[in-house]
Amino acid sequence: MHAAILEEARGFADRIVALRRAIHAEPELGLSNPRTRDKVREALSHLPIEWREGPSTTGLVGRLTGTARAEGETRRVLLRGDTDALPMAEETGLAFASTVPGTMHACGHDTHVAMLAGAAEVLAASRDRFAGEVLFMFQPGEEGWHGARYMLDDGLIDPLPGAAFALHIMPDQPHGLIAGRVGPLMASADRFEIVVSGQGGHASMPHQALDPMPVACEIVTAIQAMVTRRFPVSDPVVVTVSEIHAGTAHNVIPDTAILRGTMRTLSGGNRMALHEAFVRLASGIATAHGLAAKVSIHEGFPVTVCDPRAVDLGEAVASGLGAPARFHRLSHPIMGAEDFAYILEKVPGAMFFLGVAPSEADPASCCGIHSPRMMVDESVLPVGTALLAGCAERFLGHGFA
Repeated sequence: MHAAILEEARGFADRIVALRRAIHAEPELGLSNPRTRDKVREALSHLPIEWREGPSTTGLVGRLTGTARAEGETRRVLLRGDTDALPMAEETGLAFASTVPGTMHACGHDTHVAMLAGAAEVLAASRDRFAGEVLFMFQPGEEGWHGARYMLDDGLIDPLPGAAFALHIMPDQPHGLIAGRVGPLMASADRFEIVVSGQGGHASMPHQALDPMPVACEIVTAIQAMVTRRFPVSDPVVVTVSEIHAGTAHNVIPDTAILRGTMRTLSGGNRMALHEAFVRLASGIATAHGLAAKVSIHEGFPVTVCDPRAVDLGEAVASGLGAPARFHRLSHPIMGAEDFAYILEKVPGAMFFLGVAPSEADPASCCGIHSPRMMVDESVLPVGTALLAGCAERFLGHGFA
């Protein structure tokens, strides 16, 4: 069955590629992606899909009902593709490159939409093979905007499905390789800001000031010691200070120094413990030197946790697709973050990675996601479509059995 689905997906390859290129040429940011939404609606307007939209985003949820006679439990499954782009200029030189200055689909969301739309085509054409419902979630605002959470809060996925699947391309991974893992797949991601407040003065007389600079530097190094001494390597924590802002002149001690960065964890317990330890460490160091530190933590996406049954199901589908598809179990998580995590907090499911490097290329030589020169071998996209459609059809027919 799975090999047949790949052939069916290849039958829609021209439509998949055309939609991907149309979306790529007109990328949109954040929670409002109306042009992308309209392209999806138009591309799938001939299908018997019922659509739902909410007030918080331009996200779409389409519902397709199978026509096979149900025997026993009727199931629901969700397939998700994200729609937003990144605020960066494109340098690919493609004929369909971005026409929107400073905006590019550098994370592959254009391909995610196109593959999901392809899955809708495949499943609509074969809905006499299954009973139950497939939900197609076209979700904006993945790049830090919490789009999945907004769509959940808007009630677009009520009642919740029994399983959920998503796919993310990797342009620097082998052609057709599908990868996944049980448990944490991607990290939680929180932002922090530390404002160290002292008292400025002349740089030649630091004893008459309360210099925030050495205190800020001490906090930076103490953070790294805290990570390695407070948290086990078996449950990783990553804290990176990526910004330091202070001072206006070479001979002036500033009043304040500001540190900003990111915090990543692979478990909810470590996430909470890190927040508590972080505040205590920064405040304590500043107090020890007679200064003050105000710590702000802005919570981002939770940990992306994949259900073992969903990963097994995805592996079974991927293994049956035939070349160039093949499945690989990742030995460790990736410390990037993904807001499909909000769905997986409520619904058992999994996200998989799809390698889209050209078959003749060395994947290590290809630009990765978030590169202005990122490229995609579009011939692999039907594999992603087939994987999504296969996961949906298999779950509707057999559940996680």
